[in-house]
Amino acid sequence: MAGIYIHIPFCKKRCTYCDFYTEVAPQLIPNLIESIVKELHIRKNFLQNKTISTIYFGGGTPSILNKDQFQLIFDAIDAIYTVADNAEITFEANPDDLTTDFLESVCLLPFNRISIGIQSFDDTDLKRINRRHSGKEAIAAVKNAQKAGFNNISIDLIYGLPNQTLAAWEKQIDTALTLNVQHISAYGLTYEEGTALWKQREQGKVRTVDDDIMNEMYLLLIEKIESNGFEAYEISNFARPNYRSQHNTSYWKQQPYIGVGPSAHSYNLTSRQWNVSSITTYTKAIAENAPFLDSETLSVNDRYNDYVMVSLRTSEGIDTALLEKEFDIEFKDYCLQNAQKFIETNKVNYSNGRLYLNLQGIQISNLIIMDLMRV
Repeated sequence: MAGIYIHIPFCKKRCTYCDFYTEVAPQLIPNLIESIVKELHIRKNFLQNKTISTIYFGGGTPSILNKDQFQLIFDAIDAIYTVADNAEITFEANPDDLTTDFLESVCLLPFNRISIGIQSFDDTDLKRINRRHSGKEAIAAVKNAQKAGFNNISIDLIYGLPNQTLAAWEKQIDTALTLNVQHISAYGLTYEEGTALWKQREQGKVRTVDDDIMNEMYLLLIEKIESNGFEAYEISNFARPNYRSQHNTSYWKQQPYIGVGPSAHSYNLTSRQWNVSSITTYTKAIAENAPFLDSETLSVNDRYNDYVMVSLRTSEGIDTALLEKEFDIEFKDYCLQNAQKFIETNKVNYSNGRLYLNLQGIQISNLIIMDLMRV
């Protein structure tokens, strides 16, 4: 089984915290769709005829596309790949795009999951980070999607926004839990260098939330989310039973995938590839049959580090038997030896051959992951 990721790098406006490659250039959409279709055909052998179990349209803002533009991409996928009958097919959306008319049109497509980038229900937060919807529009978007027949809806939230208090964050969680969605992704805000928000912090224009409060926000999230029937299956991802994101899970389980579109990444278990991060350079290269991506062959060390980095973030953790099978007993021994101090200080649990973070460990997860990786 394998996955397909389609990157749609367009936004109507840029959020202050975002460091993903996006453009505010809707006039380039038709050329990009044509190029994505061509890339799918050019790289049709990358996944070696594996059946497709997940298709994910990310961005950017995929909901900026119309039904016909989505259909062109689906037609190309169907012409090249065998897509599993129960494949999870997701598109990301901004709340203000999810009008009744738009949803009625995309319901005619194979989509069976929506990921809505809400980030906050608080209008002051939304204005500060330059989101283009309001809290009321966010709630309406979820309800519109439900009325349109979508029963697998994920929403994104961010905690630790400038000036945000613990009480304000609790209100965000409570609002999310009233919406009866199947999946919630919640991320602690990071100030990525070069973003507008990073510059505002450097200039003293925003007040950051300190680490202790950030940890309290996360613990509150876990408490409320689990008491409402969600499982914390990855540090930032929470699902009702049987509604885990299959696409993200395939990344964490080291399954191959192809990424199509500008700046998209691909992985086939032995190498990684990444497309050029420029719409105009990408479309020009595709049109001229010129190179549009770079790649690297992964060493055993690289593959081990990738596995540790993604697996330790999940509730299943690191399977030490798999370490020995896929890499070597040397890697298993190295991992267990370096994990010992965290086991002894009750940050990492070790049982049934698996290493996994507990709540204390999650709060220093980056430190633990770095210690288990091999330089």
